[in-house]
Amino acid sequence: MAASSSPPHHVPTALTLLFILVSATTTNGSIGVNYGTVADDLPPPGEVARFLLQSTVINRVRIFDPNPELIQAFAHTGIQITVTVPNDQIPRLANLSFAQQWIKSYIQPYFPATNLVRILVGNEVLSTGNRLLIGTLVPAMQTLHAALAGASLDRRIQISTPHSLGILSASTPPSAGKFHGGYDVHILKPLLGFLRSTNSPFMINPYPFFGCSEETLDYALFRPNLGFLDPNTRIRYTNMLDAQLDAVFSAMKSLGFGDLEIVIAETGWPSKGEPSQIGAGQENAAQYNRNLMRHVNSGDGTPLMPNRTFETYIFSLFNEDLKPGPTCERNFGLFGPDLTPAYDVGILRPTARSSGPTATPSPAEPDGGGERKGAGKWCVAKEGADVDSLQRNIDYVCGALVGLGPGCGPIQEGGECFFPDTVRAHAAYAMNAFYQAMGRNDYDCDFRRTGAITAVDPSYGNCKYGH
Repeated sequence: MAASSSPPHHVPTALTLLFILVSATTTNGSIGVNYGTVADDLPPPGEVARFLLQSTVINRVRIFDPNPELIQAFAHTGIQITVTVPNDQIPRLANLSFAQQWIKSYIQPYFPATNLVRILVGNEVLSTGNRLLIGTLVPAMQTLHAALAGASLDRRIQISTPHSLGILSASTPPSAGKFHGGYDVHILKPLLGFLRSTNSPFMINPYPFFGCSEETLDYALFRPNLGFLDPNTRIRYTNMLDAQLDAVFSAMKSLGFGDLEIVIAETGWPSKGEPSQIGAGQENAAQYNRNLMRHVNSGDGTPLMPNRTFETYIFSLFNEDLKPGPTCERNFGLFGPDLTPAYDVGILRPTARSSGPTATPSPAEPDGGGERKGAGKWCVAKEGADVDSLQRNIDYVCGALVGLGPGCGPIQEGGECFFPDTVRAHAAYAMNAFYQAMGRNDYDCDFRRTGAITAVDPSYGNCKYGH
């Protein structure tokens, strides 16, 4: 976090880091995305990271393997990154020396520049039926956590693993949800105990698309419908996602772990499918994802988990043209390879300008020293400026502007410019506020050569940069 809610000036870097550490272990219902790369037409990771930061409201990303290029691409963006360990590495991670080397290779070189918040050990491991993977899952999670502790990262980075709904032997009615026998006591109970002891969430991949029929399509898409009555609780469910989540909650509660946070690690809807697949299509995909985001962030929760939000990761960022299987598997993407939306779900910023809150001076603009007081000029962070220097700019400006107009209020938590919650974005706002307050002199945008004057308004949505 670059600017705290109080006091509104001289935000110390230590406080900034403390907030990041705290936020890494809590959920606020914000929207993330799964960034899969099984394709041959995707844009470079650096371009993807800049696009997500500058043009969307997405502030969490999950990647499916510890690809250094992907991890490094998100450095200094503030976007929270979850890294997945491939299933085939799970048995080896049960060995402490291998786990330590894994942390040294894939985590320590990039943290904290990249905001790594969680490591997922495998994906839907119990559904593979592989005894070796299943038997080593919890030991691998425990050993990886020990390796994090050895590197003093255990309170900064969580360990978890996502599950499919196939872990349930019963899901209807939701109040009767149960885990499969054998897995419940021998695998899931120790796993849940580990998650509780490390303050980590239970992660699930619910897909109403795969559970719906022609009769239940409205129920799956959050559209008006007659709903489903749970005969045990007399609660009427009006959407399938709530029913799926509550079935998982009931199963967890039956083992004594109803207090754990649940994170939706994957969910989505394909924009194209086989003719025989009910509901696949752009209109339904847009409707599902739009209603999903509204619902998980509403604070309504579910009937058995009221008054809460759910950290949620939409599957997926891109269509992946090399994925095997039916057509739908290659068409869950929100964006095409040229970063144009497959359909509108409301995650693009209202004013998604190509420059965002960062700019490089144009050849026609001076690089400082002279005086230019014309209207329509803004001061922003120079492309490539060091994040520590930008944080010092924030600290200085937010002290200097006390009592001058809104000061740094808009980049405090709850302010119009708080998101994206990154040092670079907050610095852009603060530096411009100073530049405008001081009379728009070129030298007031120098900031030891970390500022740049631009003629492109960096405002977006309700965040207005003064001029």
